[in-house]
Amino acid sequence: MSRQKNQGNEKPSGRGENTRRKKSNARGNAPLKSDSPRKHTGRQHEPRAKYRSNAPKGVVKSTSSKNPNEVRLNKYIANSGICSRREADTFIAAGLVTVNGEPVTQMGYRVKLTDDVRFDGRRLNPEPKTYVLLNKPKGFATTESNAKGMTVMDLVSSATTANIRPFGRLGRNATGLLLFTNDDEFVQKFTKKGIARLFHIELDKNLKMEDLKKIRSGLTIDGKDIAVEEVDYVEGAPKKEIGLKIKHTGNSVIRTIFDHLGYDVVRVDCVTLGPLTKKDLPRGRYRVLNEKDLQAFSML
Repeated sequence: MSRQKNQGNEKPSGRGENTRRKKSNARGNAPLKSDSPRKHTGRQHEPRAKYRSNAPKGVVKSTSSKNPNEVRLNKYIANSGICSRREADTFIAAGLVTVNGEPVTQMGYRVKLTDDVRFDGRRLNPEPKTYVLLNKPKGFATTESNAKGMTVMDLVSSATTANIRPFGRLGRNATGLLLFTNDDEFVQKFTKKGIARLFHIELDKNLKMEDLKKIRSGLTIDGKDIAVEEVDYVEGAPKKEIGLKIKHTGNSVIRTIFDHLGYDVVRVDCVTLGPLTKKDLPRGRYRVLNEKDLQAFSML
């Protein structure tokens, strides 16, 4: 009989009904674990939280959610050169470390680089001491806040990864040398004793000789004594251009002096800052101070 006739009978060839091959449990055919019977222990079996795509925020605290601008307190202390991380943990547990004025004893506590971290009363700095000199152009505010438009921080943003801040001030329309640093000891030292800065000032009219002498001898304005290091006419320029050396960290005192004497200040340019000058530093450019520059400051 031909094979075509046998196909219509729908009978398995050569085997009876009870000889059908059972399903193999070889690899790939094994029953899934979920198909096997479970023991009921009374606990609810829930998937791990990290696999739940609809888990509410805060349920899982993964390392990827940590703020990249924060570091562990023990690492912050170790980076400052005080001690190792393990020793830092001991100091933290002993209550010798404060953050923004509050003692912290919690292990794993995270801080920002801008926080005031102190060990045994001494403020720590986890970054290498950095000093940047900028020849400030007109139109930039001397502030760290972005609320006032373009700031000097925009001009030095690529100078360093250190958390530098402007030391001293120049008005938005003032130009010239401005120093940035993260060295708090440097700032405290020279805020107290002052850094002599030479300004090239242009007035709306010629400065009278009698007013020049008043400035030179010192003024008392609103009950405050204002003394200057030097003052004179700029050589080879009109009498309305003045050279004024003063040890104030701000420049509002300049306008205070000339407003008191009846003059309007048209232009202010900081020509020298301590031992530093604008030589080879075009307007809008900056440079990182070197060891020679710092040695010059140490002699002031």
